[in-house]
Amino acid sequence: MAMKIKRNPTRSVRVGAIQIGGDAPIVVQSMAATKTQDIAATSRQVRLLEQAGADIVRIAVDSKKDVEALAEIRRGTDLPLSVDLQENYRLASLVAPHVDKLRYNPGHLHHHEKDKPIPEKVAFIARTAQEHDCAIRVGVNCGSVDPRMLERYEDQQQAIVASAVEHCEILDGLGFERYVVSLKDSDWQKVVAVNRLFAEQRPDVPLHLGVTEAGMPPDGVIKTRLAFEQLISQGVGDTVRVSLTVPFDDKGEEITAARDILRDIEAGRFRSVPPSFGEGLNIISCPSCSRVENNRFVELAQEVKLVTEYAQQYDITIAVMGCRVNGPGETDDADLGLWCGPAAVNLKRGEETIGYFGYDEVLSRLKDELDAIIATRAD
Repeated sequence: MAMKIKRNPTRSVRVGAIQIGGDAPIVVQSMAATKTQDIAATSRQVRLLEQAGADIVRIAVDSKKDVEALAEIRRGTDLPLSVDLQENYRLASLVAPHVDKLRYNPGHLHHHEKDKPIPEKVAFIARTAQEHDCAIRVGVNCGSVDPRMLERYEDQQQAIVASAVEHCEILDGLGFERYVVSLKDSDWQKVVAVNRLFAEQRPDVPLHLGVTEAGMPPDGVIKTRLAFEQLISQGVGDTVRVSLTVPFDDKGEEITAARDILRDIEAGRFRSVPPSFGEGLNIISCPSCSRVENNRFVELAQEVKLVTEYAQQYDITIAVMGCRVNGPGETDDADLGLWCGPAAVNLKRGEETIGYFGYDEVLSRLKDELDAIIATRAD
């Protein structure tokens, strides 16, 4: 028998022809994994995601050349498009004519024009969105929390929620209400905690749910399912993204997994989880996206999983990240971290960088470091 889920009474936010929040069905999103400047490949992936059932597709734009490519991609699809603004928030004025939603990360706003107040930068983004009929997503990530909030709050979860609430208040003060919020972490339990806290404070704001760097299937799907089951069943969540490390041509798996999870929750089917899930070795990896600097990243993540199987019983976290945008910060909390560059991989132990190794040698060095950690815990 279907389960009647009473959703939080969030306001409705329009993204192109799609509505997020209010009485609208939960919207499913994904992100193009190809290089944005490869117009043919990115256009093809947008089509593949649409065929898989995506309601919105996000594309990363980091330069003016990316913007030029985005304009071509836009001409080839009617699907609502979202765009990531990274550290250069002023790209908003160039990308807004070609998309339906702008996503910015509060933790990145301090990098560019450091002397300018944050509210002034947000006002620029909001004004640009208003002029070009765009919605906004305020996307707070665990690995790049606003440093002001980290100084103010000892607890990272409080800092994440406070950052999101602050930006809601800034946008509200500007009279701009066409926005959604996301609060993401690679730990599904933290995702549940911060989204519950935020929803208690701002039940009116539509929430975009996701476990960032969920990893490879099936573990990545299980982590996401756990978070979604707990949140959506309690009325929290208006749009979702399943972030999986899969080959570029298989990105449709994210949409399929999301639809399956939503159907199961609606039907009252809550999947059982292996008794030992969450114990022992934990490998997290970001979803393949257009910022990945070497296509070997996905293969490397799969190889890491294979060569570390012997350490399954140890409570050790290994993070595998695909680029320099999120890689440095989002590997800090892992026991061992790898973040990929164009020709080599940065290997870290906690926050300490061990070195920069070729793709053909980094696995051996990773194993050495893993053995060293295991040895200290066996003492």
